[in-house]
Amino acid sequence: MINAEIAANTEILGLIGKTPLLPLNKIGAFLPAKVFAKLEMYNPSGSIKDRLALELIEDAERTGRLLPGGTVIEVTSGNTGIAVAMICAIKGYHALLVMSDKNSEEKQNMMKLHGAELVLTPHTVQADDPRSNYSVAQKLASETPNSIYLNQYDNLANIDCHYNTTGKEIWEQIDGDIEAVVIGAGTGGTISGVGRYLKERNPAIKVIGIDSEGSMLTHYFRTGEIIKAKHYEVEGIGSDKLVKALDFSVIDDMIMVSDREAFLTTRKIAKIEGIFCGGSSGAVFAGTIKALEKYQLRGNIVTIFADSGNRYLSKLYSDKWMADKGYI
Repeated sequence: MINAEIAANTEILGLIGKTPLLPLNKIGAFLPAKVFAKLEMYNPSGSIKDRLALELIEDAERTGRLLPGGTVIEVTSGNTGIAVAMICAIKGYHALLVMSDKNSEEKQNMMKLHGAELVLTPHTVQADDPRSNYSVAQKLASETPNSIYLNQYDNLANIDCHYNTTGKEIWEQIDGDIEAVVIGAGTGGTISGVGRYLKERNPAIKVIGIDSEGSMLTHYFRTGEIIKAKHYEVEGIGSDKLVKALDFSVIDDMIMVSDREAFLTTRKIAKIEGIFCGGSSGAVFAGTIKALEKYQLRGNIVTIFADSGNRYLSKLYSDKWMADKGYI
């Protein structure tokens, strides 16, 4: 006889969310605070972006902006694209995804395996260049009949998604006993939604964003000045432009982490804790250690490990790639 939980999940979309919160007992053994990681690689496509993609697509369905047989267009650094491709395959839409050529081959292949069409753009151009991800996606949306551009960067449903799911889950999983949350900042939806939810329940909770060296976000957070971004290798965090889905008002501080720190920490997590995660997770943990020192944190700290390492085998998990980049 099939139990009720299995019966409720009649398709893979029913498995999105409710990811585990794991104490990092080994790699965090000598830290003065108790650090937990919310393991978002347990979502069906392997990343936190399953939550976002499902919310944005179903919101478009509810409002009549996405019609049967339509095309879903999105800019992605990989994880959102994989999630969109998976959900479109299930729902019968065509996924047309725009991504920088710096992102891993594994991510590209995973999107294509779900039947998505992929357009690559040069990673060396600035956000306002007509060859950039954003410009290309907007052009495709204007030219493609029966299409919708999800635009995760400026879509406020990105924040609502994590307010209603990720933030609520963290609060319940740790019974509200939390001193700080440390989250990578990229499109901004995760840290904004989670931060907003937690601060409404306890304003004393610190919300700390982790950014990549080369990104423009931290500089803007500290000065209000927009600068041009420089190249960085970590995928999934950092940005080369301001986005509407990043609510700086809920963030107490931002900490920058170098590519080298991020990748070496990621490999250390896999070796010591056995968690096969992506480079942004290493950046978040490295940033957490800096936050512990800066703020003398001693309570429960929750981090979010956004994705699986299976999409970085040719990059940070490759000794040759790491050596070629000068990281090892």
